[in-house]
Amino acid sequence: MISVFLLIFFSIPLFAIQSHAVILQYHRFDEFKYPSTNISTKLFEKQIKYLLQNNYNVWPLSKVVKYLLQNKKVPEHTICLTMDDAYQSVYMKAYPILKKYKLPFTIFINSLPVIHKSKNYMSWKEMREMAKNGAEFANHTYSHPYLVRESNKPSQNYEKEIEKCEIKIEKELGSDVCTAHKMLAYPFGEYDAKLIKIVKELGYIGIAQNSAPISKESDFMALTRFPMSGGFGKMDEFILKINTLPLPIKSVRSENTIVDKNNNPPLLHVRLLQPLKTLQCFTSDGKKIDMKWLSDTEVQIHALQPLKYPRNHYTCTAYVKKGVWYWYSHLWVILK
Repeated sequence: MISVFLLIFFSIPLFAIQSHAVILQYHRFDEFKYPSTNISTKLFEKQIKYLLQNNYNVWPLSKVVKYLLQNKKVPEHTICLTMDDAYQSVYMKAYPILKKYKLPFTIFINSLPVIHKSKNYMSWKEMREMAKNGAEFANHTYSHPYLVRESNKPSQNYEKEIEKCEIKIEKELGSDVCTAHKMLAYPFGEYDAKLIKIVKELGYIGIAQNSAPISKESDFMALTRFPMSGGFGKMDEFILKINTLPLPIKSVRSENTIVDKNNNPPLLHVRLLQPLKTLQCFTSDGKKIDMKWLSDTEVQIHALQPLKYPRNHYTCTAYVKKGVWYWYSHLWVILK
């Protein structure tokens, strides 16, 4: 776990706060044999109650994307609830809670298991019912493949995976599919420059799994989300993450997202909009990263040890005030 909880007992000048929102990502509910993608229904409802009791705005992701792209102000404390894969436990466990509190949510569907009527996935009928009570739907590819790790395959294979799913979900769910701004959640959260180019050409917004709030300054080919599964949704972490602010970044330069034996550990070059001497960076396993300041606002970030397969992140945070942190996370896909 990233050690952002080391409290710094002074605050830094607050940069002009960007209009922003926090996207939360879920997969399974009460499926305890899948600990890395599961959250208990009890904890999930506790999170929902916290949002409502503390006056957070819960918006569908499509609405937040629309506002940010149109440079319209998103209200402070806006949250999006997203669920990947369309597992049956979303319908059985999470949906009754969301319906009870009349909250919108976004489900990313990989359509193949739904077509095959897998007992572990929702049916089209169940999804149509959910659409009447706050659900919207978007693309998670046809068969949920490792697109980046199959980069030796022709680009039309990527396109087929994406478009085959889109055609099916639009046919089955109609206007409840996000089409004003089509959205694709990357399988396993993995993307690289080649995949992003294809997704952009197909007209999609890309949705990632590395964590940070989003703003109009975000990369709309890799919008970030905070995973809530696998222990990451404990209430103290949940409260911390829903109050994060976008790290004030001017530019990021990296060696794409792909890491192999020739660039492991990878180098990340970040230029900030303001000095942030409280900035700290960590890998996904909580190891502190070496930071070389080139100026008050320019820093090179480099892990001290090679990153381990299959994925990792450089996550950087800076203390703002009690309970509020700037947050940024960069994905790395590590090849064998």
